[in-house]
Amino acid sequence: MKLKHIALAAALLAAAQVQAQETVVKIGHSGPLSGAQAFSGKDNESGARLAVEELNAKPITVAGKKVRFELQSEDDQGDPKAGVAAAQKLIDQGVKFVVGPYNSGVAIPASRAYNDGGVLIATVATNPKLTQQGYKGIYRVNASDTQLGGKMALYAANELKLKTVAVIDDRTAFGQGLAEEFKKQAKAAGMTVAGHEFTTDKSFDFTSILTKLKTRKVEAIFFGGYAPQAAPMARQMKQLGINARLLGGDTICTVEMGKLGGDAVGENVLCPQGGALLDKAASGPAFKSKFKARFKQDADVYAATYYDATMMYAQAMQKANSLDPQKVGAVISGGEYKGVAGNYSFDARGDMKQSPVTIFSFKAGQPSAITTY
Repeated sequence: MKLKHIALAAALLAAAQVQAQETVVKIGHSGPLSGAQAFSGKDNESGARLAVEELNAKPITVAGKKVRFELQSEDDQGDPKAGVAAAQKLIDQGVKFVVGPYNSGVAIPASRAYNDGGVLIATVATNPKLTQQGYKGIYRVNASDTQLGGKMALYAANELKLKTVAVIDDRTAFGQGLAEEFKKQAKAAGMTVAGHEFTTDKSFDFTSILTKLKTRKVEAIFFGGYAPQAAPMARQMKQLGINARLLGGDTICTVEMGKLGGDAVGENVLCPQGGALLDKAASGPAFKSKFKARFKQDADVYAATYYDATMMYAQAMQKANSLDPQKVGAVISGGEYKGVAGNYSFDARGDMKQSPVTIFSFKAGQPSAITTY
């Protein structure tokens, strides 16, 4: 009996020693895990989760200790107030590295809390104002509205040869910023913007706005907003006999758009995504198959980017040989990380130095790449 006790004590001591040589690092995730945009929030979370699981399977060592990563995920509901509360919760839990927020309307107010808490954030939020605040710990791991809205306008003018367009935005920080960038570039490219209408990210009936725009004989409507609104908009355009194309940002470039829009969403819908084509990226196909095997569904728009952002943090920790966010941030700011969805290097503001944009339309309900522009 005594031998059993001695063996158990030895095993417990060994486990304690291993734990003492192991450091737990929490990776925070903030995104819409409930509500109409939950499909995007969960996809992003899964990208980060896959990275955390792979890192723990290796594992990596920083400053002589093995690092075990834990994903701490918070539902910010895509709402600014809930997003600030989620940020505070992550800060209070000692999180120093965050992937997200997803929405610009959440990222802009939450970034102040993260900055004050000494937290680094890697976000796909696209509104240019985010990185214009002067905070040091923000990394936009995606094209900005300037690139997404601007490239969509250039494609519409130069490739589609459109002359007259209209704009609708949902008044969110994201939708408004994107629509303004599209409008600015559309005018610069010689297109006429025949109207700019407004809705909300809670609306589903756009009949009165669309009826007004129909009389202006526009060739395309650019929508600054999200798929849960863009899909019924496409359906209502079809019902009203509006043959104009529906253009939008990266948030409508998703399988959900095809699901919700049905036969109203096809080659008539065009949208940009930041980054080059995943299928043509060296490790893109391998990532897609790993993701599907783990989560039993295809990776959507930003799963690979959230995976990359998590891996970028880990690589920077190793290079800095430190878990201090200031030292990790200095490595990220001064270097480059080669990821699945692209190569990440940042200017002084935290914007990507280069971010190609791929234009998509839809085939059989799925986003289908046309060209990198």
